[in-house]
Amino acid sequence: VQLVEFGGGLVQAGGSLRLSCAASGHIFSWYGMGWFRQVPGKEREFVAVISRSGGSTAYADTAKGRFTISRDDAKNTVYLQMNSLKPEDTAIYYCGACRLLIGTRENEYDFWGQGTELTVSS
Repeated sequence: VQLVEFGGGLVQAGGSLRLSCAASGHIFSWYGMGWFRQVPGKEREFVAVISRSGGSTAYADTAKGRFTISRDDAKNTVYLQMNSLKPEDTAIYYCGACRLLIGTRENEYDFWGQGTELTVSS
């Protein structure tokens, strides 16, 4: 699976942004899709995941109530809607594909995109 993220940028604190991740190369609906983020010098951390069917989701505590993950299998795309953004959300955001129902660990993912950068200004 090839993954390409879109939608990063510069946003003011309190604002919203939607990230997209387009997949190609394999059958998209076979994979659970997740979003992780990474700040330079730190490990990549889990943000959100959606199951193959879209019927199950999971979020990191830092994302609950503010972020929503969704998928459109017709477009082979997974989204991350981010609201009430905070400066601490600043990071490079990566989408990944995993064959587990719900993957929350980096090593559970088989494919990764190149990342898209989000900067939240205070």
